[in-house]
Amino acid sequence: MVNEGREAKNRLLNGWQLSKMHTFEVAARHESFALAAEELSLSPSAVSHRINLLEEELGIALFIRLHRKVELTQEGKRIYWTLKSSLDTLNQEILDIKNQALSGSLTVYSRPSFAQCWLVPMLGDFTRRYPSISLTLLTGNDYVNMQRTGVDLAIYFDDMPPNQLSHHFLMDEEILPVCSPEYAREHQLLDSLDNLLHCTLLHDRQAWSNDSGTDEWCSWARHYAVNLPPSSGMGFDRSDLAVSAAINHVGVAMGRKRLVQKLLERGELIAPFGEKTLKCHQHYYVSTLPGRQWPKIDAFIHWLKEKAG
Repeated sequence: MVNEGREAKNRLLNGWQLSKMHTFEVAARHESFALAAEELSLSPSAVSHRINLLEEELGIALFIRLHRKVELTQEGKRIYWTLKSSLDTLNQEILDIKNQALSGSLTVYSRPSFAQCWLVPMLGDFTRRYPSISLTLLTGNDYVNMQRTGVDLAIYFDDMPPNQLSHHFLMDEEILPVCSPEYAREHQLLDSLDNLLHCTLLHDRQAWSNDSGTDEWCSWARHYAVNLPPSSGMGFDRSDLAVSAAINHVGVAMGRKRLVQKLLERGELIAPFGEKTLKCHQHYYVSTLPGRQWPKIDAFIHWLKEKAG
């Protein structure tokens, strides 16, 4: 009991200040004490009095008082956006608790190439199954702060999952050289590994991290004892861009089989050296915040695993 009392005294916010935070949120949103007073059914002087007390108790100036308006200070802006984010999260949490159903918003973060080549073409099936889930898809090559950005689940391609998250294995991956049929004919590549020396190699330089460089091609070449061209070729920050360059006869890309399979089936790409694949150390997996076993998150993960086969 003594420790609880000491912790309560050391808190920067107490119950009285939290009640004034509602007044601050409305005033900050409008940047007007008069409009805040109208929304809160108070007088402008009562709003001003509450804000003055809150600033005094926190020891932070929240507003700059001008002649006919007020503006947030830099500190006030920081507190307002933190408060707004917390309220949005709390509102969503309450909605999820109330619904306990497959509905509401779901934000997914993915590596760009995986989203472009594998995930997006199948999303229509997910929306048909779960029409009450409003899906937002974000992409990037970095590890995202899920708590801060409001991301519900993230899909990565790597061998080292981020700490302090829950992880779900999705599928393995293999790589193999791919190019357009025209490029293969022009450079006489069909089943002729030696002619690779005269080709332009297309690299995903951020295949699984920001410094992957030419690792995909080098790993494959070591495995099959193949000599690579002395030139470093052409680099991209996304696998699908390297593949797009290959489709357009720029060179030979190291394709991820899961992502290029349909292009191979349609004949837009060919594997000039046959099934000389190399299994990656990396794999696709899904990360979620611990404890977020919400029905809509579980449904999306289950759907991903089903599509992964």
